[in-house]
Amino acid sequence: MISLILILTAAMFFSGIVIRARSIASGRKGPGIFQPVKDILRQLKKGSVFSDTTSIIFQIAPVIYFASILMGICIMPVGEYRGLISFDGDFVFFAYVLAAGKFFMIIAALDTGSSFEGMGASREALFSMLAEPAFFIIMGSLALLTGNTSFSGIFSTLKFGSHINIALGALTTFVLVMIAMIENSRMPVDDSRTHLELTMIHEVMVLDNSGFDLALIMHGVNLKFAMYGALIANLFIPGFGEYITILIFFAIQVIFAVTVGAIESFMARFRMNHNPQFIFILSSVSLLIFFAVLLVIGKFS
Repeated sequence: MISLILILTAAMFFSGIVIRARSIASGRKGPGIFQPVKDILRQLKKGSVFSDTTSIIFQIAPVIYFASILMGICIMPVGEYRGLISFDGDFVFFAYVLAAGKFFMIIAALDTGSSFEGMGASREALFSMLAEPAFFIIMGSLALLTGNTSFSGIFSTLKFGSHINIALGALTTFVLVMIAMIENSRMPVDDSRTHLELTMIHEVMVLDNSGFDLALIMHGVNLKFAMYGALIANLFIPGFGEYITILIFFAIQVIFAVTVGAIESFMARFRMNHNPQFIFILSSVSLLIFFAVLLVIGKFS
């Protein structure tokens, strides 16, 4: 339960820190840290408008999407604090419960009958499919290294003591940060600030959403970022005491949010046809981690 509370708390300020970091990088004052939360609360008070073209799929998709993210958070541990749900192989369930929510958002975009939203849905499906192998190679490598197949078991026994293990941790962190950017349709794959429909991915998928439904989608992005931030934090906090664990968790969330803001400020978006190549590079780095794990556990002699 504590892990759930920590992640939900981190999600409240994550987007605000990202926007603040972007503002400082561009020499502007920018809005307050809690401005994105205020925007979401304002949307929650509004009603949703549905086109005559859409069906019940479009109406239920945001709720299912949001529920899938909450389910993923319930699986995520934080240090010694286990998730509400924990079992062997739970990282597989984690990946596919998020995929189920994304699937409903994709078919909801298709349900509008808009060619632009269909284009965004196609890109979202492609990039998610390409990012999936990197995640499973990473988690499979950590499971092989620790001898556990659950999130809590992997992270509670994971230790980066030697130079090779430290390098593994650095590479794993890089891959997880990039997967988080891809899953949330941010730089360098997508630009959440653009309004050019031909280059949009996630934003063009939700053009017809409004009010309460849009608020769920907006906050879902905050929750996913905080969730991936918790996944990264778990690499570095096993073995610490209760208060130090919480302190390190929030410190890593802040560093992650500032990193996201810096990437969005200083890194240009790739051309759309270069995105698959970039995502394949992440799978290649994940394979490098896998072979390094085989070396560490003595499978290579």
